[in-house]
Amino acid sequence: MSFSELGLSPKVLSAIAAAGYTMPTPIQAQAIPSAVAGKDVLGIAQTGTGKTAGFVLPMLTRLETGRARARMPRSLILCPTRELAAQVAENFDRYGVNHKLNMALLIGGVSFDEQNRKLDRGADVLIATPGRLLDHFQRGKLLMTGVEILVIDEADRMLDMGFIPDIERICSLLPPNRQTLFFSATMPPEIQRLVSQFLKNPTRVEVAPQATTASTITQRFKFVEGGDWEKREALRELIRSGEVKNAIIFCNRKRDVDVLHKSLVKHGFDAAALHGDLDQHTRTKTLDGFRSGNITLLVASDVAARGLDIPDVSHIFNFDVPVHAEDYVHRIGRTGRAGRLGASMTLVTDNDMRILGEIGTIVNAPLEWIGDPPPADAGSKARKRGRSGKPGAERSAGGREGGRDARGAPRGERRERGPSRQEREPRRDRVAKATAEPVLAADPVALAIVPAAVVAEQHPRRDENPRHRNPRVAPAREPAPPQAEPRRKASHRLRESGADQPISGGAPRNPRPPREDRKDQPLRRERDEGGPAVVGLGDHIPDFLKRPPKQSGN
Repeated sequence: MSFSELGLSPKVLSAIAAAGYTMPTPIQAQAIPSAVAGKDVLGIAQTGTGKTAGFVLPMLTRLETGRARARMPRSLILCPTRELAAQVAENFDRYGVNHKLNMALLIGGVSFDEQNRKLDRGADVLIATPGRLLDHFQRGKLLMTGVEILVIDEADRMLDMGFIPDIERICSLLPPNRQTLFFSATMPPEIQRLVSQFLKNPTRVEVAPQATTASTITQRFKFVEGGDWEKREALRELIRSGEVKNAIIFCNRKRDVDVLHKSLVKHGFDAAALHGDLDQHTRTKTLDGFRSGNITLLVASDVAARGLDIPDVSHIFNFDVPVHAEDYVHRIGRTGRAGRLGASMTLVTDNDMRILGEIGTIVNAPLEWIGDPPPADAGSKARKRGRSGKPGAERSAGGREGGRDARGAPRGERRERGPSRQEREPRRDRVAKATAEPVLAADPVALAIVPAAVVAEQHPRRDENPRHRNPRVAPAREPAPPQAEPRRKASHRLRESGADQPISGGAPRNPRPPREDRKDQPLRRERDEGGPAVVGLGDHIPDFLKRPPKQSGN
């Protein structure tokens, strides 16, 4: 079957011939006729089978007639990632070269102003990620009542990224008499629920078993004993030993992407990093450099695992075994595309044995190992790791009912209740009492002194702070130091006698020698306790103020 038998328009067939394609893939041959006829389509196929062209070509044929109005797109394509949305836009540019259709790309990391200008001109084709699309709608820049065709690409990836609530909201804003094209590599229950909710009598197209790998990919695994350092060394050996034209290296976490990228550059490899924390300009520049061959190794997170159409990737390296077995299919699907040959190599540790069993079920063939296969007890250490993550912290096989607890006693044994904390005597009282008993026999008065000294010896720092003293142990009172002389008014010192007199009757509290005996002394006096010098106010009074006032002649 050729493309001319699928009901496509002459303009589309001319663009397909210019791109160099002559025969449609199985999913294209089954999905395009129903899509051109305006029916809903449910496409299930593994990655790399040409699903993007399966909905782009019929959309171009149907959109040839009519024009879009401002802020009211005629068709909408939802993609889970920015890279996949940009790739779909490239397909429209390639196959729509003979059409005068306006296209708008709404993705994050790009200015709103340029996107608003494209929406104001009218968009026949709107390609967007769910988050940015809802942002424009909430700003009042977009109306979706004129959408005729809705395409949801990589629906299972939408589920993994948590976009299902956004998809449901967007579908509720669209007209009910639209055409819906739904494509996914797997069909979990949540995706099946969306299909039954938003598609009407769809044409089901399934060209391969769900979550299966392409037969053109050689899959091999290597067991590594150790951690990330040993895995990085094993990865470098695999890259050097194989004929690697270019490769994508997948990690589970963005932090590991940065660490592995720096390690490869340090060892002389031409590598670049790609993950979700990078800005859109850097991500686009990195992908363009990898496609053009300027970058040999692309270290990426799963953001690059779905939908990226990089035609000639020779190798895929899984530095980390994916958390879900289905992600393994999407990762290695970046190679061996469109009938080309490809190779994938996966590094496996003790912690990956459970997921490896699920991957073996998907591959449905014996796993091929590089070097020695994992030992028979591989994975046992990982299963025995407790919450602390260290071997030996495991629970017994019997769970809470069997084994022994931290005391060494069998689990389930009733432990006798000991005295409570309030019932136990405080340690300070015990120490004080033990020390005071021999002393009290000779001198009962020591009861008030000895315990305080013992407590001060045991806890010198806490005893220095009065708030921390034991209120039950009364420390010995020391004699109070003599009080310093209160500062008095200067008027009390301007008396005719040289000695200070008390304010109210009685003996003087601080007798002083006559003033004439103190002429040669400095104008300061010392405190009685030997403290710092204190300058009296009366020492600075001029002499003319000290003279008695003259009596009037009256």
